[in-house]
Amino acid sequence: MRKNVLVLAALLPVLLWMVPGVADGIIIPIPRPDIAGPSLRWLTIVYHHVAVTIDNGVATTRVDQAFRNDGRFPVEGTYVFPLPSGAVIQKFTLWVNGEPVVGDVLPADEAREIYLSYLNQARDPALLEYIGQGAFRARIFPIEPGETRKIALEYVEILSPEVGLVRYRYPLAPERFSAKPLEEVRVEVVVKANRPVGSVYSPTHTVSVSREAPTSARALYLERDVLPDRDFILYHSLAGEGVGLDFLAYRTGDEDGFFLVLVTPPTAQDLTPLAKDLVLVIDRSGSMDGEKMAQARDAAAFILERLAPEDRFGVIAFDHEIIEITSGLVSASPANVSTALREVRRLTARGMTNIHESLVKAMGWLEPADRPQYVLFLTDGLPTAGNTATDTIVRDVTSANTAHARLFSFGVGYDVNTHLLDLLAENNRGSTSYVTPGESLELALSSFYTKIAQPALSDLSLRVEDAAVFDIYPVQLPDLFYGSQLVVFGRYAGSGPATFVLTGKRGAEFVEFAYEVEFPDQATEATAIPRLWAARKIGYLLNLIRLKEKTEDELKPLIIELATTYGIATPYTSFLVKEEDRAAFAPDPTALMMPTGALAVGAAQATKSLAEAEAAQQADYVREVGGRVFLFVDDVWQESTYEKGTPTVDIVYLSNAYFDLLEMFPEMGPILALGEKVVFKLGSAWVRIGEEGSTELMPELLTQLPR
Repeated sequence: MRKNVLVLAALLPVLLWMVPGVADGIIIPIPRPDIAGPSLRWLTIVYHHVAVTIDNGVATTRVDQAFRNDGRFPVEGTYVFPLPSGAVIQKFTLWVNGEPVVGDVLPADEAREIYLSYLNQARDPALLEYIGQGAFRARIFPIEPGETRKIALEYVEILSPEVGLVRYRYPLAPERFSAKPLEEVRVEVVVKANRPVGSVYSPTHTVSVSREAPTSARALYLERDVLPDRDFILYHSLAGEGVGLDFLAYRTGDEDGFFLVLVTPPTAQDLTPLAKDLVLVIDRSGSMDGEKMAQARDAAAFILERLAPEDRFGVIAFDHEIIEITSGLVSASPANVSTALREVRRLTARGMTNIHESLVKAMGWLEPADRPQYVLFLTDGLPTAGNTATDTIVRDVTSANTAHARLFSFGVGYDVNTHLLDLLAENNRGSTSYVTPGESLELALSSFYTKIAQPALSDLSLRVEDAAVFDIYPVQLPDLFYGSQLVVFGRYAGSGPATFVLTGKRGAEFVEFAYEVEFPDQATEATAIPRLWAARKIGYLLNLIRLKEKTEDELKPLIIELATTYGIATPYTSFLVKEEDRAAFAPDPTALMMPTGALAVGAAQATKSLAEAEAAQQADYVREVGGRVFLFVDDVWQESTYEKGTPTVDIVYLSNAYFDLLEMFPEMGPILALGEKVVFKLGSAWVRIGEEGSTELMPELLTQLPR
């Protein structure tokens, strides 16, 4: 044990760079020899709240945690909070019997001993993640069974821009030490600056972003009943004049690289939002009776009440007949809006469903104009009146769309024809949202409209000069709206300077923006980019199969290769899907071909989620470490590119060979932290850590490892 501790202690300066920004705290229980069972009993982390303020690059992080003893015996331990490099603790609060407990800041050598002293006792290599440059420590007096102990602290650090983007990191992954899933995890980041805030983006977690002023932005991640498995990362930039473009890349070895582009409009105060044309098409057939019809009326009212005076609008309701609530496209004057609101609130459900005629009529109201044009279509059923053939409806509606309007469909319930709605949206440059039973149509439609209410640029295109780029997603760029941003993923070959050229329309004017970037030969920081690119490509390929633009035989092998390499669940990789998650992607790939029903809606939603992925999938059986993907297969964390049967160098976990290997290749530390059984690539060799193998690094083993 002493040898192991000394070896790892010596490796600390090399390991430090692998755990930047470590700032999560745990209570390490003191082992009780009088109690049989595991030597360490981790407490349940009830909640974990993090409030961050980034003010002109100075980040103040406030952490609020509650720990509960769900065991049968009192637990005593040490609260340890690994500090980011350069961070300064400002406040720490822990009360015991009404008295504050004082903690102390430990230098690196003392902090390191705390972690390493528990490695063999816990037999949990995840403790390697906590080796850092220092730590804050406080003694935790006995926590009785059922008792909860609350801890709050605050620290400050300076953030530096990386290629124009400022990166903030808060490690949530170690929360898997919790004995049970956390009841709530909340990370809220407020960005403030002396000039407008540009892009705000998390590649690791789904965040909602709001902007109350040009010089501030708020990002919120909130999840309940969860056991976090990855660090929280948030990027932000400061806006310049006009439309901003931020660029990140990832590339290792000789393989082609990956890139991410964030396009952000200027603040809404810089330019008046474009006036727009909007046609609402509302299904009022008999199946909409009850709550759905009430929500449709409220959602339509929400949109009508928020039209700008310069906008034009139209409203069509339909069953087997077409009801023109407005006389074509009309100005959004108070009188016209008031009249339309009155008629919309009188809508009742009846009759059959004539999708064909209602959408052809809506497209006929729109003519080419120097403004963005949108059709918002909501329905809960299949076409049952007029022309009902999917191909005919899609062809005729697209042909009638001479204004090149964007069509956004909202499918309510499970009886919708998902293939019809998705084809209508795809052929008319829009998208489809599905509102399943129990969800709010009013919330979905109003939230969507809030996003598109203020167009900044339309008809966007993006090209790259002086660089070889390929596999760019989305294939068709949406419009750019104030208060949101455009996220684009792609791949590149070679390296060196290049220029992104963004073109679009602002009214009758075509505008063009050029951005100089550098495609790096090597870049290893933004490790989430490859998986996000792969998810979008898989979503795009699955849609080609769903909508019968390509055959399953053509694309299935490529989807499986991408899915297994990057650890992404698909209908063809069911081993990546837990039993309770199969509603999202049915194990039977024929769900992709189903046009209607719960499985069809689930497949459509899951495909859309992949095609528009902005944050990495979270799954207990997938881990990303330094750009590599590991899958939990047969109780082993196995690198996704490992092929069964490939010879491996076998080393016994926690043996002398294990620690000697770590001393020779310290960059493998985060990989070894995955678990007691790991298979990974090391140079040209594959290494297997487990219960069997060598306990010493013999000369014959060394010849198989890289020099």
